[in-house]
Amino acid sequence: MSPGPRSSKAFHPDGVMVLNKPEGPTSTACLNKIKSRFKLKKLGHAGTLDPMARGVLVALLGQATKLAPYITEGRKTYWGVIRLGVSTDTYDMQGTVLEEKDCSEVSPETIEREIKSWEDLKEQPVPAVSAAKHQGKPFYALARAGQEVPCKTKEIDIYQAQVLNIEPPLVEFRITCSAGTYVRSLAHSLGMRVGCCAALAELVREKSHPFSLDQAVDLDTLMEARDLNEHLLPIPRAMSHWEHVRLDPEQEAFVRNGRPIEARNAPRTVDGQHPRALLLSMDGSSLALAEARKTDGRLMWSIIRGLWT
Repeated sequence: MSPGPRSSKAFHPDGVMVLNKPEGPTSTACLNKIKSRFKLKKLGHAGTLDPMARGVLVALLGQATKLAPYITEGRKTYWGVIRLGVSTDTYDMQGTVLEEKDCSEVSPETIEREIKSWEDLKEQPVPAVSAAKHQGKPFYALARAGQEVPCKTKEIDIYQAQVLNIEPPLVEFRITCSAGTYVRSLAHSLGMRVGCCAALAELVREKSHPFSLDQAVDLDTLMEARDLNEHLLPIPRAMSHWEHVRLDPEQEAFVRNGRPIEARNAPRTVDGQHPRALLLSMDGSSLALAEARKTDGRLMWSIIRGLWT
């Protein structure tokens, strides 16, 4: 089936789309294709995937681009394959091979133990070939220019790490981790810890909380779609993991003017985190993201991001 007619007029939808990114293109290249195909004005994403990775890429359209910091922070689940016996400059098999070793003496038990130990990690080194920045320049630009790339670490949490299969030199695994974890670095460190070397061979993001691969649309399918709205989640549905609070007209007027409103029946503070909610108008449209905080002894919804148009 041929795609629907192309319009020269810009399209301004608001919502979230779960894309099944293919291996090869960058996340930005995928979005640029979608933006061009549907003449979109505002399109962003929450959580970049490396070119070699595939799977869940959360695209944000229109007013939903304002959700990026709050969607990006969710846990991620990845399935992947590590190749033992090879080291590259990017820590994955798309990089330049730096070293090769015989890893036949490394036992399956050792590999399983070391991958399980990822759950104890609280920080990791940032790869030299990455989008992390130093003095405004991305690490990969410094590396490609032959300039020194600073050593930098970042805090992470690995909630679960398991080996699924070992067929030397390949190790299949699955992990659930905090946002921003470099799985390539985990593969590289595994090689060093087992006295060998290793690089990431395959990676699929299966989940980016609260979105999963079974919700995702393939890029090719999307490019042939006649109606983009068929693949969009409205903001309230995309933020179903947040408390929803419907406001009356008077409260809505306060919110539109940036004024806090009383947080009746707000959920309790958990682990020191202030309760958050999506504030809705009477007709169910999205108004704002809010956080419950005490003001003069009263619990009030304070606006953290306006979503009205």
